[in-house]
Amino acid sequence: MGALLTVEEAQARVLAAAAPLDAESVALCDASGRVTAAPALAGVDLPPFSSSAMDGYAVRAADVPGALDVVAHIAAGSPADASVRAGEAMAISTGGVVPAGADAVAPVEIVVETDNRIDVLEALRPGMHVRPRGGDVESGAVVVPAGVRLGPAQLGALAAAGVAEVACVRRPRVAVLATGSELVQPGEPLGPGQVYEANALMLAAALGAAGAEVERLPSVADDEAAHRAALERGLAADVLVTSGGVSVGPHDLVRRVEAELGVEEVFWQVAVKPGKPVAFGVRGRTLVFGLPGNPVSSLVGCELFVKPALRALQGLADRLPRFEHGVLAVPLRRNAARDELVRARIELDGDAVVLAPLDGQESHMIVRAAAADALVHVRRGDGMLDAGATVPFLRLAP
Repeated sequence: MGALLTVEEAQARVLAAAAPLDAESVALCDASGRVTAAPALAGVDLPPFSSSAMDGYAVRAADVPGALDVVAHIAAGSPADASVRAGEAMAISTGGVVPAGADAVAPVEIVVETDNRIDVLEALRPGMHVRPRGGDVESGAVVVPAGVRLGPAQLGALAAAGVAEVACVRRPRVAVLATGSELVQPGEPLGPGQVYEANALMLAAALGAAGAEVERLPSVADDEAAHRAALERGLAADVLVTSGGVSVGPHDLVRRVEAELGVEEVFWQVAVKPGKPVAFGVRGRTLVFGLPGNPVSSLVGCELFVKPALRALQGLADRLPRFEHGVLAVPLRRNAARDELVRARIELDGDAVVLAPLDGQESHMIVRAAAADALVHVRRGDGMLDAGATVPFLRLAP
């Protein structure tokens, strides 16, 4: 067997196979977390009219400082039916329509009011404290470009610009399948040699948070017929993610049965620890990931390979894991053959991000991993990384 793929080479092969899914129209109220398939355009000028940025008085800048007659009051949401003439002012609320003739707003803080007259104490320039029509965005201009995940700020902007529906990439449908005769669901009694199944729930949570519609298939025992039926069902999804059964033991059936079902394997095994025996293949447009059964290996494979595929399927431009940089709290030994993802806690020392590796880095120790909020990327090589060395890390979302 040749040299193992690097993490970067494996990611490139995954992304090459992950074309964006079709678009669909989504009501804005249902679009949170969705990704835009096309630029979303403003339906109106925003603001739709020249409006006041302050509570104050609409005036002509040429008339101030000086005394003016107050001839009307303009509330937000009410039209301004009259024009401001020389020597006049109109009281106006924040957001109110600036009337014709006025070109500035005098804030209440620089005004002395007596009966229906005011004295504006300071000079104003034309346009001061006025929000011009279309000053935020003009009708037909791009509010949110394609390839953006819609969060609160984007949704607010689209609503304000009069957008009721937005074209979004369809959410990827993901099937998650855990394999192994030893698996028992939490809440059931454990028999000899059995363990509780945790990977499917963990993966479903991670992939749902990444924008997928996830179906957790019932776990299957190490039986060819059971594997074939479950895998065939999972292959109807956009993405099939299995956990376990991808190594070379007599009960590791996943890759062989998938091949019989027409899955073309793109790679198997990557130079990474934990998670070396990860597999990736395709059948038609379905992406197929085989993650190891050890929980931390499965988690690492999900972060490095499955999540980037989901971002690509949704049309996001930023697809790869977003690594930040911090400094090591203690020395770490490099692995000569493989990159390592080391579970760590983030500690802040002033402005510095300090990464403290956890005890218990074995790939089966999911409870130890639950205390981690970062994966430190230790690139393969010889020797040690000293305490204080700058290293990339991937922040684990809660």
